[in-house]
Amino acid sequence: MLPDSRINIIAREDDVCFGILLSRFHEAWSLRLGGMHGVGNDPQYTPSTGFETFPFPEGLSPNISPAAYADDPWADRIGKAAIALNDLREKWLNPPDLTRREPEVVPGFPDRLVPIDDAAAKILKKRTLTNLYNERPTWLANAHADLDAAVAAAYGWPADISEEDALARLFALNQERAGAASAAEMLDEPAE
Repeated sequence: MLPDSRINIIAREDDVCFGILLSRFHEAWSLRLGGMHGVGNDPQYTPSTGFETFPFPEGLSPNISPAAYADDPWADRIGKAAIALNDLREKWLNPPDLTRREPEVVPGFPDRLVPIDDAAAKILKKRTLTNLYNERPTWLANAHADLDAAVAAAYGWPADISEEDALARLFALNQERAGAASAAEMLDEPAE
């Protein structure tokens, strides 16, 4: 099912892929290669260019089962940083003093978080990821910096690598892998 033509869903059972996709490296790659949408030239995520061409760190690509890198220290570090970032965001979006858990009526679905009262509902209405990232509090910036450092380490890069240097290295890695894939395809072709 495609709920909307502008929604992209990447289904994974690990936090490593989630963390890599939340890194500043993937963000820069997808913004550079993605198109613009709408009158205000809002960036749009284009899976064919932003996701399919993105060179994930060696051994951590989405076509590899998470079980294959379960003992990888880089994967562990990225996964932990992604979980920490997500936990912080969830606590901001749905703070325990404004929400309560109610059991879901459908078996197998997670509990629902609902506002404790009308005043909480008004506050929660303003607690969106867009508003959070527009505010960009220090705790959020620090959590992203930790995640970015973990992803940079998986590439073998310094944590403070510039965006332009990271993009140049990603492009070189993309070209290297595309060349290796082309060579492998040529070897698989039957001789004429």
